[in-house]
Amino acid sequence: MNRFEGTESYVATEDLTVAVNAAVMLERPLLVKGEPGTGKTELARQVAEALGLPMIEWNIKSTTKAQQGLYEYDAVSRLRDSQLGDERVHDVANYIRKGKLWQAFEADQKVVLLIDEVDKADIEFPNDLLQELDKMEFHVYETGATIRAKHRPIVIITSNNEKELPDAFLRRCFFHYIRFPDVDTLRQIVEVHHPGIKAELLTAALTQFFEIREMSGLKKKPSTSEVLDWLKLLLAEDLTPEDLKRDGANALPKLHGALLKNEQDVHLFERLAFMARGQR
Repeated sequence: MNRFEGTESYVATEDLTVAVNAAVMLERPLLVKGEPGTGKTELARQVAEALGLPMIEWNIKSTTKAQQGLYEYDAVSRLRDSQLGDERVHDVANYIRKGKLWQAFEADQKVVLLIDEVDKADIEFPNDLLQELDKMEFHVYETGATIRAKHRPIVIITSNNEKELPDAFLRRCFFHYIRFPDVDTLRQIVEVHHPGIKAELLTAALTQFFEIREMSGLKKKPSTSEVLDWLKLLLAEDLTPEDLKRDGANALPKLHGALLKNEQDVHLFERLAFMARGQR
């Protein structure tokens, strides 16, 4: 199988490519952590594209149970069909709904299985998948069948670090934390998404962006995806580096709604402007 080296549309740092290839070689799930907007979910899509593999995506919610990834038995539909005299009721398999793991296990070729935002679910969720991810098989009690993976999928699990994950789960994963990109890496990322952007505008925008990220008291730091949105708006409005300049009386950045995502952070900038005016 080919090695992952990033793609034309995804700038992968050296430590990230090492982590992906190590997890593939060890046949262990790759657990990717990092603040929201740093490209964790997109990584799985790009690994699938780079290796020429299909991808199956399981988006985790607060209500998601591990069993749903295996299968669900629809007893209500079976009861209704029995009352209607439907012949389907005689085969319980008609009421088994395959989950994302089942789909990955029965695929005719190796796939990339993304388990996205695992930390959103109940704390027991990761532990409930340990055996299935270890042995690559599970039992369907209603039919007595054992489902085994035809090809061991490449499993990529993302977490926003909203809660601690169990030690037993962590031991079975290859771990990588996606650090926020430095200026040079961010320039490469921007060039992929906005090729040909003027160097002066990009320098002014990134300087301001990093100043905002480092501001003390900020509740939510703007992410990679948000700076890309912001630059897209700056280009659409045809703004110049001079247009981006801020002074004490107008501390809010231009088109700040792309960068600041809650009222506390907007008020923080407004307070700074108020204090600056008071010092004049």
